[in-house]
Amino acid sequence: MVKLHDSYKRLLQIYTLSSNIIGTPRVASRFVSAPQNRHEIRFKTSGVGERALQERQRQHMARGLPKQKPIAGVKEVLVVASGKGGVGKSTTAVNLALGLMANDQSKSVGLLDADVYGPSIPKLMNLKGNPELTDKNLMRPLVNFGIPCMSMGFLVEEVAPIVWRGLMVMSAIEKLIRQVDWGNLDYLVIDMPPGTGDVQLSITQNIPIAGAVIVSTPQDIALLDARRGAEMFRKVNVPVLGLVQNMSVFQCPKCNHQTHIFGSDGAKELAQTLGVEMLGDIPLHLNIRETSDKGQPVVVSSPDSPEAEAYRRVAAAVVRRLHLLTYSSCYL
Repeated sequence: MVKLHDSYKRLLQIYTLSSNIIGTPRVASRFVSAPQNRHEIRFKTSGVGERALQERQRQHMARGLPKQKPIAGVKEVLVVASGKGGVGKSTTAVNLALGLMANDQSKSVGLLDADVYGPSIPKLMNLKGNPELTDKNLMRPLVNFGIPCMSMGFLVEEVAPIVWRGLMVMSAIEKLIRQVDWGNLDYLVIDMPPGTGDVQLSITQNIPIAGAVIVSTPQDIALLDARRGAEMFRKVNVPVLGLVQNMSVFQCPKCNHQTHIFGSDGAKELAQTLGVEMLGDIPLHLNIRETSDKGQPVVVSSPDSPEAEAYRRVAAAVVRRLHLLTYSSCYL
């Protein structure tokens, strides 16, 4: 019986260690719901023992994590993420990058498409072709609108499906980050894939990230996944700069009546719940869709439009949040 209890304790330690990464499994409760002796009760309730176990877990995880290494020539890395696909994340990432440069012409901005399975940057930025190699065997980003871009879409045929397992994807991400001649950039905006999987963990664990921007529609089902995305970044110690509420309102072009197709203020309420800033609202507008499909993002093709102004306000809010984080860290 004692050996059996010891085995349960070892299993509990394994499940507890795993929960730091993937959440606490429900099955683990079976091993603590009905303790059989006073030793097991003490293992569950002792504060000193629990702290010692947590410290051992922290040390164990620290040994297994890769050390973060900055990208050569890049000052700050921003990731644009969403828990769910189809919420306009890539369109937001493109116009955020262009908005950062439009707000301050002295800043240099790059764009990395980390969505290996569904690269959108080539279409959105109207770029085709294969990257050239430098003398150091580094890929040169393709450039449009003054933004150097790198994407898996430049390395495969436009309609070719990428059917890869996790390790191959991780290797591709490493090459897109490390084997590219980014030059000198003030900001590198990374368009992350949807969800909270291998790519997100690989990027956040390998490079220092200045902050994450979470994109969501006001719809409840999208907000659930957006919250998961925000919580993931907090778990890996990446500052969440705030939320962008995309497709917030539709205005009829004939009568100017406004309709909240996906609901109203859902992302604002989530931002309050998470204690992060609401970076801005982007309307559901035909101009954004048409300019994106043409590879002429609205910030550069219709700079005087309300839609372009909305993206520039988001970019300004991102920079303001970065400055606040930098200022506060100097006094910690």
